Amino acid sequence: MPDLALGLTYYLVFLFSTTLHEAAHAWAAKRGGDLTAYRGGQVSLDPRPHIRREPFGMVALPLISVLLSGWPFGFASAPYDPDWARRHPKRAAVMALAGPASNFLLVIVAALLLRAGAMAGVFYPPESVEFGRLADADHSTIWAGVAPVLGVLFSLNLLLGVFNLLPLPPLDGSGAMPLLLSREGSLKYQEFLWGNPMLGWMGIFVAWQVFPLFFDPVFLGAVNLLYPGVWYS
Repeated sequence: MPDLALGLTYYLVFLFSTTLHEAAHAWAAKRGGDLTAYRGGQVSLDPRPHIRREPFGMVALPLISVLLSGWPFGFASAPYDPDWARRHPKRAAVMALAGPASNFLLVIVAALLLRAGAMAGVFYPPESVEFGRLADADHSTIWAGVAPVLGVLFSLNLLLGVFNLLPLPPLDGSGAMPLLLSREGSLKYQEFLWGNPMLGWMGIFVAWQVFPLFFDPVFLGAVNLLYPGVWYS
């Protein structure tokens, strides 16, 4: 039986992080001249417009997976104008990168708070780390409840950021490829992706197969930066 309190923590962090991720996409698109997501109310940290667009991916599926496994699996999306993306492939690529960038920002915030807590003596390095558990605290203090929230915030956003940067459709890393291509190459790349919708399903399958190869060393490397002089392997 999964720990429902911890599962709820994972879900709330997932909801906030995913909302910020999609709001970042929408904000970057608006800055680049595409008002599609802005008109849908998605340049917002209010989760409701994002939930209205993807109720299954942001509510039903994550809560079901929390009940079954103890942590959420879900998805969300921000709409954009394909004609705008064709006209401005570099701007569309920046829009794609804005989502993972927001996740890495939350990783940095969580890391700074964990580091500040360690320096203040309220957090201390655990004997071993695992996904979501990055700090221990005295169980008789409020910090015992804060430590797992920060651990989940750090771990889940690192996962979301790294996963979405994989250069496979429909992930954001694939959408950022026009930054490395000429305008003509970008247009051909976009048309290839849009003309082959099954690539998205294939990309997700491949991403889940190869992701641990990338994420495990990234996770350990990031955790080892939290506590100077302490090394986890």
